[in-house]
Amino acid sequence: MNGLWRRRLIAAAAAAAAVAATAADVAAQFAVRRSIDGRPDATLDLRTPEGAAIVGGQWRYADAALERATFNSAGPDRKPSGPVVQTYDLPAKPGTRAFEGASWTSIDASSLEDRRGAGKVSFAWYRFDLRVPERIGAFTTAGSTIVFEVVVDDYAEVWVDGRLPRTIGQSGGALVKGWNAPNRVVLTRDARPNQTIQLAVFAANAPLSDPPPNFIWIRSATLDFYAPASAAPGEPLRVIRADAALDAIVPTDARIEKLAGGFLFTEGPVWIPDGYLLFSDPNANTIYRWSESDGLSVFRPKSGYTGTDIGEYKQPGSNGLAIDPEGRLTINEHGNRRVSRLEKNGRLTVLADRYEGRRLNSPNDLVYATDGRLYFTDPPFGLPKVFDDPRKETPFSGVYLWSAATGLRLVARELTGPNGIALSPDERYLYVGNWDTARKVVMRYLVNADGTLGAGIVFCDLTSAPGEDAIDGVKVDKAGNVYVSGPGGLWIFADSGRHLGTIQAPEPVHNFAWGDTDGRTLYLTAQSGLYRVRLTAGGALARTMTLQ
Repeated sequence: MNGLWRRRLIAAAAAAAAVAATAADVAAQFAVRRSIDGRPDATLDLRTPEGAAIVGGQWRYADAALERATFNSAGPDRKPSGPVVQTYDLPAKPGTRAFEGASWTSIDASSLEDRRGAGKVSFAWYRFDLRVPERIGAFTTAGSTIVFEVVVDDYAEVWVDGRLPRTIGQSGGALVKGWNAPNRVVLTRDARPNQTIQLAVFAANAPLSDPPPNFIWIRSATLDFYAPASAAPGEPLRVIRADAALDAIVPTDARIEKLAGGFLFTEGPVWIPDGYLLFSDPNANTIYRWSESDGLSVFRPKSGYTGTDIGEYKQPGSNGLAIDPEGRLTINEHGNRRVSRLEKNGRLTVLADRYEGRRLNSPNDLVYATDGRLYFTDPPFGLPKVFDDPRKETPFSGVYLWSAATGLRLVARELTGPNGIALSPDERYLYVGNWDTARKVVMRYLVNADGTLGAGIVFCDLTSAPGEDAIDGVKVDKAGNVYVSGPGGLWIFADSGRHLGTIQAPEPVHNFAWGDTDGRTLYLTAQSGLYRVRLTAGGALARTMTLQ
């Protein structure tokens, strides 16, 4: 193990002890304060007739009741494919005729604190349709961000315009935040006067397993308005511009914004087009989720290992993450020494854990081709003693190709520490970075028709570049430019190998992913932090992740 790697693992282990003591509240521990977490520029109290009148809203109430329903029990495929069973459903949901035709009672805004429902195990709907006004006092609403905040006694879910968006690991927002806890939902980030929005709050008496001897009511309901930022967020981005062509990739006025910090070691980001980023902390054995609306939450704890000897591991958790062409999350699990896929029904399928009978080292990074073929790297960096670990079975560090049709194939083994991996836009070339302080190179391989690789050539050699880091993450933008996490920063090369420039983030960048709707925001996992930069160039986005 080289000295740099040892120092990082020791530092991470020391940090783990400090973090463990405060890990109860992820958002409070790691998240950088967002603009919508501060004081709003205007607030409307929807518990008052005056506040409701400004947005032309009228509160309505209806009891919600579970109804008997037929369904199919879980079959061998873990889907509702088994025998028919009797269960319960809530048929009157926003967007359905049953919801629109419910027995709604108009209630005064000042009566939201009145107790409603039948008590014990009971449910209710509150509905409020609003129209954005042009002004609230001196505040102009155009372009503003509007946040709806509600505190229901006891649990709440918030539908907006007939939708209830959710994802694994989400806490609050549209879903239950906690017992008598505030739900905050971003309604729009670009408000327009006369824009209409329908709010539907599903309320439940709780705890459900210990029904209380009381009733449903609303403690608080407000609309918070935040003016558009007067200045771009973040700080000026430090860039070494080696070629004028970089100006078409990285704007001269680019800024870098810190989104979260205090992690042990951030890695493996992937953007989900539903509007959030997933990334790993292999040292903390966790996959995190970050979104503009909801901030930070835990997506998957124990993301890479649950063995009894976990205390020996410095990086037991997941590393690289990717979405396959069918929208399924694929995870490189360090401690479990395997590549797994999270199916739509929540089941975890192991794609690869052995080659020729020997266990893999610790799969690191991965990339999908459009036809579903998967390439991944397998250095031993997730093993407690790395190259000298007695658990190590595979005598080399490989680059592998997996497909459903052919299984696992070894396609390259010449690098000591194959790490970051990426395909060119036309998928003719595969780029692989080498984490080896004695040979900091990115290799480029010609991809054969069957997915195997031709002979590799050195695409770039950063061995003599200043800085301790070797090669980590590698990505390619839509134009074919190659981005490399290397010594001294994030290097950008033309597809010819010409160095265009280097981005220097506040912390060493170890991996990155394009995101946002246009694919032009680069999200950086940089040591202990999560950052983003808006670029002119864009990268390909993953498919929407689907889970049932």
